[in-house]
Amino acid sequence: MREACTTEIRPAEVCRALLAALEAAEGRRRRRKRDTTPDAIGLTIKRRLLEQAVRQDPEAEIFEQWLMQITPSPELPASSGAIAAMARGIFEEWRMAHVLGTFRDWLERGAPSDDANETSEKSPVSNI
Repeated sequence: MREACTTEIRPAEVCRALLAALEAAEGRRRRRKRDTTPDAIGLTIKRRLLEQAVRQDPEAEIFEQWLMQITPSPELPASSGAIAAMARGIFEEWRMAHVLGTFRDWLERGAPSDDANETSEKSPVSNI
């Protein structure tokens, strides 16, 4: 297993890779027999937060603060509690990419999963 990474990974780089990982979550959600509306709402919030992070490319030093300042908007029409919960999860995943070599490796490979939508195009994410 790779040791903790000593180089800083830009939040936008990790968020771009996490967007690929959402495909697997969508694949699992679609196969469930129960009502998955709450899952779809959560995944939509997470996708929008990740897309915003990729677009705005916040600095690593302020990433947590940047995430916690995101508020409901027309693009993100959820409660502030739901947004804060997803933002906290994204921040933890970004931190994990720095300390867990296997997680970082998985992200670098494009977050492959058997649960991913087979019709989606996933390209490996470089620069992580």
